[in-house]
Amino acid sequence: MRRQQLIDATIDSIAENGIGGTTMSTVTEIAGLSLGIVNFHFKSKQNLLEETLLFLAKEHHEQWLEAFGNAGLSAPEKLLAIVDAHFHPQICTPKKLAVWFAFFGEAGRREVYRSLINDIDQERYDVALRLCSEIAEDGGYEDMPPRQVANILEALYDGIWLELLTYPENFQRSVARDHIAAFLAKVYPDHFQMHAFNNGD
Repeated sequence: MRRQQLIDATIDSIAENGIGGTTMSTVTEIAGLSLGIVNFHFKSKQNLLEETLLFLAKEHHEQWLEAFGNAGLSAPEKLLAIVDAHFHPQICTPKKLAVWFAFFGEAGRREVYRSLINDIDQERYDVALRLCSEIAEDGGYEDMPPRQVANILEALYDGIWLELLTYPENFQRSVARDHIAAFLAKVYPDHFQMHAFNNGD
């Protein structure tokens, strides 16, 4: 419970102060805990940062896996479930988006951070690629290779997250989902509808 409290406080601190302005002291102040507690659980700021990134990655991983498992049996339903999971209100929050981009804006540590979450990202990509391949084969689509579609989906997730972070007053999660659904409808018109997501934000 204390570890999670400190990770939550780290998310708050990074969202407010950036990684450079986040210290063990800012985290303990937000958490209302002593410096000794954070040192006991995480030993160093770098360890705390890495554990926070892993928490976000695992939370996202669990969200899309659950959505994937609860979706219908068809490949389009499962692919849309993965899309939807990226914009779930528990995952796609201003603070968490700010933390993601803070981490990958750190040029000197980017490779370290990527190594921590690479396997998690690769699993999602591999599942999406398999689903795109199934859809392409079923529909006889040949205009865009499945790997290209899967790559573009990854780029869309990151790009739309950045739009949501930068322009929160103009961009909503439901609109973000519609944009990706529209892309899939253009690529696989017999398997996706342009307005696959119409629910409110």
